[in-house]
Amino acid sequence: MRIGFLFNHDQIHQVAHSLPIAIALAGSGIDAEVIAATTNPRLTAEVTRQGGDLIGREIKLAQLGLKSAGRRAAANAFSVIAPAAKLMVYGDNLDFFRSLDVLVVAEKTSLILKSRYRLDKLRIVHTRHGAGDRAIGFDKSSAGFDHVLVSGAKIRDRLTTEAKVDPGRISVVGYPKFDLAPTDHVHPLVNDGRPVVLYNPHPAPHLSSWFAQGRKVLDWFVEHDDYHLIFAPHVMLFERPFVATIDRLRIDRPGHISQRYLRAPNIHFDLGSRASTTMAYTDRADIYLGDASSQVYEFLRRPRPCVFLNTQRHAWRDDVNFTHWRAGPVIERADQLGEALLTARKDHQDIYRPVQTALFEHSFDLTQEPSAQRAARALAAFAGLDAPGLQPARPALAANA
Repeated sequence: MRIGFLFNHDQIHQVAHSLPIAIALAGSGIDAEVIAATTNPRLTAEVTRQGGDLIGREIKLAQLGLKSAGRRAAANAFSVIAPAAKLMVYGDNLDFFRSLDVLVVAEKTSLILKSRYRLDKLRIVHTRHGAGDRAIGFDKSSAGFDHVLVSGAKIRDRLTTEAKVDPGRISVVGYPKFDLAPTDHVHPLVNDGRPVVLYNPHPAPHLSSWFAQGRKVLDWFVEHDDYHLIFAPHVMLFERPFVATIDRLRIDRPGHISQRYLRAPNIHFDLGSRASTTMAYTDRADIYLGDASSQVYEFLRRPRPCVFLNTQRHAWRDDVNFTHWRAGPVIERADQLGEALLTARKDHQDIYRPVQTALFEHSFDLTQEPSAQRAARALAAFAGLDAPGLQPARPALAANA
């Protein structure tokens, strides 16, 4: 049997959501060939970094690409606003995908292999990426997978009720990314007692605070150097000159960061390095400032104050897609930041911390067993294979048993 793990994106942020499962599976004694398939050099480098000497040994590396210069040129032409290469790579590598029995993916574009290319015998398993609340994570396409590995009860329940996924095709496995301790111990700001705020805007124009208020947020921190700021948006915000969304027909331009902000000694900028994908910043910050990014749930692994920017004036209070906004004060303008930051800190212990703990526990079902091992065991069971190295440890017998 051949089990492939596909990494097909412009950025590397999805690798940590599924490669740990491949690593656990490869070391389990399973009777299957485990393959990591990458579609650009950036992804190949990150898979190799995370997988270490397992890559090329227990895990075969397959580097996929576009077959002709003409298609590569077309993909580059459209890449200004759309991930053309990511979509074209499926049709150009059908022989590889036909060779697999199971394909493990972190995003939904791979469903094109079934809907367009009719690879009906290929079983596709979705690991998802992130544990956020956005409606797009629970749309009807989620039901197109043969199996889904989810982080906790929240994801399972919304998939069954909103996407109508059969509960028998869902396994709750925890969050494999949490198995990877932050390796980028980023200390970009002087540890001088000033609170460190992480501003983490989402790229989607209909949800992001960046397009309407982002530069005003930077202005506020330039003028209030009693705070440090880490500006580390979702890695796709500045990846292309334009940002387009598929769930809402919106397009916008993120623009550039002016020297006024880049010169500010209390602001650290990271527009998409590997450190933005490793939880280094969510681990470093004292306060989270965001909008719709699922990274807030990674931040809540250790409860701390949060503030949310509702620049689009969503009616969010009874909207399940904004559940995470219960974790801190919600404001609409950057000039409200001063009061909101003080409130978030003052009310954290008594008001927001219990809410954050409940939100985290509903989103992540974590146990003493590594999540990647749980996910690999669920994957092996789905594939109908024995994996001797993935059996859960049996509890010790009592002395008087």
